[in-house]
Amino acid sequence: MSDSTHTSRSKKTSPSKPLSNKKKSIKKNRKSKPKKTKKTSALGSKKSMASFSLMGLLWGSLLTLIFVFWFSYDLPSAERLIDTSRRPNITILARDGQKIAIVGDYYTKPINLKYLPKFVVQAFTATEDRRFFDHFGVDIFGILRAFIRNFLAGRVVQGGSTITQQLAKNFLLTEGLYTYRDRSLRRKIQEVLLAFWLEYIFTKTQIMTIYLNRVYFGSGAFGLGAAAKHYFNKEARDLNLYEGALLAGLLKAPSRYSPHNNASLSQKRTKIVLRAMLDAGYITDPTWEKWQKYKIRDHIITKKHLFARYFVDWILEKLPQIIGTVMEDLVVTTTLDIKLQKRAEKELKGQIKEKGPALNVTQGALLSMTSSGSIRAMVGGYCYGKSQFNRAVQSQRQTGSIFKIFVYLAALEAGLQPTRRIVDEPVKIGKWSPKNYGWKTRGDVSMAEGLAYSINGVSIRLARFVGLKRVIEMAKRMGLKTPQPHDLTIALGTGDASLLEMTAAFATISRGGYPSNPYGIVDIKTGRGKTLYRLPPQSFDLVISKEIARKMDTLLQGVMKRGTGRLIALKNRKSAGKTGTTQNYNDAWFVGYSDDLVTGVWVGNDNNALMNKVTGSRLPGQIWHGFMK
Repeated sequence: MSDSTHTSRSKKTSPSKPLSNKKKSIKKNRKSKPKKTKKTSALGSKKSMASFSLMGLLWGSLLTLIFVFWFSYDLPSAERLIDTSRRPNITILARDGQKIAIVGDYYTKPINLKYLPKFVVQAFTATEDRRFFDHFGVDIFGILRAFIRNFLAGRVVQGGSTITQQLAKNFLLTEGLYTYRDRSLRRKIQEVLLAFWLEYIFTKTQIMTIYLNRVYFGSGAFGLGAAAKHYFNKEARDLNLYEGALLAGLLKAPSRYSPHNNASLSQKRTKIVLRAMLDAGYITDPTWEKWQKYKIRDHIITKKHLFARYFVDWILEKLPQIIGTVMEDLVVTTTLDIKLQKRAEKELKGQIKEKGPALNVTQGALLSMTSSGSIRAMVGGYCYGKSQFNRAVQSQRQTGSIFKIFVYLAALEAGLQPTRRIVDEPVKIGKWSPKNYGWKTRGDVSMAEGLAYSINGVSIRLARFVGLKRVIEMAKRMGLKTPQPHDLTIALGTGDASLLEMTAAFATISRGGYPSNPYGIVDIKTGRGKTLYRLPPQSFDLVISKEIARKMDTLLQGVMKRGTGRLIALKNRKSAGKTGTTQNYNDAWFVGYSDDLVTGVWVGNDNNALMNKVTGSRLPGQIWHGFMK
């Protein structure tokens, strides 16, 4: 038994050695084959990857070349930028071809950077492009910084464009195939490519020199030399630190920050630039503190350049918006009528000079246009030599009772008829209880009478009936861009608007409901006669229906026949209009029209001082009548 057991164990265990050797042999063979395969595969993989990388590099290079060629084949020649031998002339013509003004060469000669004080250039780099001397045309860090600040602010508060990009963009707009309003991806890519090219062919000093000789500083001053002469009556090389900072600050919005238009705002902007210079390490703390107290003296402009200057400045400000930076001599034909302009200036200044002291009125503005928006006369203030701020275009003033036209338009559109009877009783909403000028109750009155006599209670009840949303939407549709208050005080004109906006709204009514978009430029040509711009066809989409416009026209004629405008109505001619008076006599308006002209007048004071009970039918109405008769 023990033998058999031993035998069986021997049978089971004896074959184990050969089997084990066989397995080892098989495993050895299996291991040896994959090693050769793996080595071969790795070598082939490396070769294929190298081949693929080479092909990718070649294709990438080819695609890059195609990309660059496609976006740069029609770019203008950058070498022309270096030609700064003189400033271009801009000749402004009236509608009949007579010269109004010539702006250009007589202002200044091009500046040379090496003769400028160092701090002047530093003022521009601190505010426009702090890393100008370090980047290669595009500032990646600047773009990221601007993106973060804009994201945190929830709106655009800072741009990321470099000085080189600005130069490229303005140059591209005038020499390339694109207009000022072109926002296509192609144009943006071309702007970047041109910026790289400018950095390649010009030195930083050359780029800065070209930029300072080309950039617009407002009031027709193109280039730093022209700006120094215009604002301070001195050469650019004689600018002090504060003056250099002020000019650098103008670039953000030349009209808004002009010391001629708004000295206080200009001073605030200049201090921001000085602070930027301090942060950049260009000036020290004692220097910064010293210039905080500095005040510039007013620049005196000679009388020979005063005619139609508010209009000329407005036209010059429009030019970069239409064709970009002015690079050559231009001839601009405008809509201005010289006879009407002379009449407007004489009437406004004469009446304010005569009646202003007794009425405590120191300023005024007049704007006259056709119903299609073609501006015939523009006076932006009492005296251009003392103040270049254009009150016809730039000023936002409280509208007062002239705003009632939007309330009545909304009511007519809601289905109410001019004969609709409305209670003429005092209105009291909480502690608010507005009264009419020289108020006395007339019982029940029609809508037509409510507008003719400018009855506050009727306007408030109409606004409540149609709803504030409709009134605000109507004002916006008629061209008012400034947000209006969202309460019933809007019915009495507690919101703001410009004279340009209000006059255009009346022109839309005069035009039968078609929009009136104010314009002053008919065409722009180079000195050699090449047309750069021609006024495009006007839009003919109705803003309000013809029927609503006709009813409103009848109501406005009623104002002149029997209402608040009866004493200033035109004899033997159609006249329609509306007076406007604010509750505290801060502002007084009159806007009206005949068959051929729509004219608006505003009077008041820049410091918001109260007038001596001046109503819309009084001084502004008298100026309107004197001009229109």
